[in-house]
Amino acid sequence: MLTSLSTVIGTAAAQVPAGVVAHGPWGDGGYWPLFLLFPLFWILVIGLLIFVGRRTWRGNRRWAAAQGGEGVLRERYARGEIDETEYRARLEVLRSDQPR
Repeated sequence: MLTSLSTVIGTAAAQVPAGVVAHGPWGDGGYWPLFLLFPLFWILVIGLLIFVGRRTWRGNRRWAAAQGGEGVLRERYARGEIDETEYRARLEVLRSDQPR
């Protein structure tokens, strides 16, 4: 059985055109740059997602830090711990300390 299988494979290989054996099923190599473009495309897409994600995360972190003090101040004002004059004075101080 091994002899007949090797004979079949040898016969099939002999019938394959020489161009396919030398250059693969794509002929003279006309499509080989596509194999470089597909990984490059996905590397760029993943890099773009990482870049946008990091910028968004940093922006949200700055916003949350700025809103943290104002949020506590709003809660204290809502609970009646401070009056409107003190609320506005402290809010002005918080907003003036933010880097621009």
